[in-house]
Amino acid sequence: MLRIIDNQTAKQEFLDILKVRGNMDTSNYALATKEIVEAVRTKGDAALFEYTAKWDHPSITPANVRVTKEEMIAAFEGLDKDLQEAMLLSAKRIEAFHEKQKQNTWLDIKDNGEILGQRVTPLEIAGVYVPGGKAAYPSSVLMNVIPAKVAGVKRIVMTTPASKDGSLTQEVLAAAYIAGVDEVYKIGGAQAIAALAYGTETIPKVDKIVGPGNIYVAIAKREVFGHVSIDSIAGPSEILIVADETANPTYVAADLLSQAEHDELASAVLITTSKALAEKVVVKVNEFVAQMPRKAILTESLQHYCAAIIVSNIEEACDLSNQIAPEHLELAVGAPFEVLTKITNAGAIFLGHYTPEPVGDYMAGPNHVLPTSGTARFFSPLGVDDFVKKSSILSFTRDALLPIGEGIVKFAESERLFAHALSVKVRMDEEVK
Repeated sequence: MLRIIDNQTAKQEFLDILKVRGNMDTSNYALATKEIVEAVRTKGDAALFEYTAKWDHPSITPANVRVTKEEMIAAFEGLDKDLQEAMLLSAKRIEAFHEKQKQNTWLDIKDNGEILGQRVTPLEIAGVYVPGGKAAYPSSVLMNVIPAKVAGVKRIVMTTPASKDGSLTQEVLAAAYIAGVDEVYKIGGAQAIAALAYGTETIPKVDKIVGPGNIYVAIAKREVFGHVSIDSIAGPSEILIVADETANPTYVAADLLSQAEHDELASAVLITTSKALAEKVVVKVNEFVAQMPRKAILTESLQHYCAAIIVSNIEEACDLSNQIAPEHLELAVGAPFEVLTKITNAGAIFLGHYTPEPVGDYMAGPNHVLPTSGTARFFSPLGVDDFVKKSSILSFTRDALLPIGEGIVKFAESERLFAHALSVKVRMDEEVK
């Protein structure tokens, strides 16, 4: 099922397929989503709970939509003890990693009285969307919430849709408790995004919305962007493995499948200098797929968006990887830190034979919310910077202004902004009272 590509024409055809992967026509969804967002913006709770009753659970009302702290604690205490410990360790490691990302306010003070600097302040309130149903990922709760906490966000609001019986996933609630979410509401879909963006009588307006969701959630985030900030519009998951003859084919096969099992649009690509390795990986992939519960999803993904590409050397492999700009990049090579210097575009980079992608998903500490669909060329992983804002600081005395004043005047007059020039001239003129 995993194809081997060893000629330039087939390679380019496959790359062209990857470029359009996930670029579905959303026009039918966009109109419906826009109507939902507008209704919640103008009607508040009335529209919010009408949609919630229609699509999630009819008994959710303003009186019971908020999850109590006691419910969150009970969810955590009801977890299997081993899972409790794993989630607590994960949270601790995520926090430790993101603490190192924090930036401080700084000032540069000159002898002439000039002061320049930057003030770093956290957002007041952040909204975290968490999918419900089959896409319930407590690890994503930790990854989205903990950086906001580290940044100093004062209030974190989480929304997640209830199941048909009105309940929420225990693991998700437990993760919210561990991460320190302040408020959890049983609201999902585009209506939840609109509520967070504009505020209703029950749901507070936030400054930024983060977290994945279905097509309606993604379009709603795009719709409200500008009124609030958002993280990104995530595409299908992907992994790219650069491997040489030192790689273990069993490890590589398992790692490819770790992303291919996400959904039918997921992409798993091996780029290797060893055709013998590629052939062994294909055999192992087929063996593993036969054993997997998500065999149907794996088969679809492997058929359309997965391949083993043969290249002549590691330099060619790195050039191709940088062109694809993968969400997850594994360097399964004998000298991974040497190869690392050749990588410029990747969301997260996993070095060596014992650093599989799931280490990053759950326990390592770096964020697993990563740029997809080639956007690693210009986007970064979610982090503390996503939950702060920066203000420039400027202070000049007259002595500090004089040496650059004439330059400012010349600049302003060249742009025909004469009042700009005037505001500096009057300060340079000692006769002005």
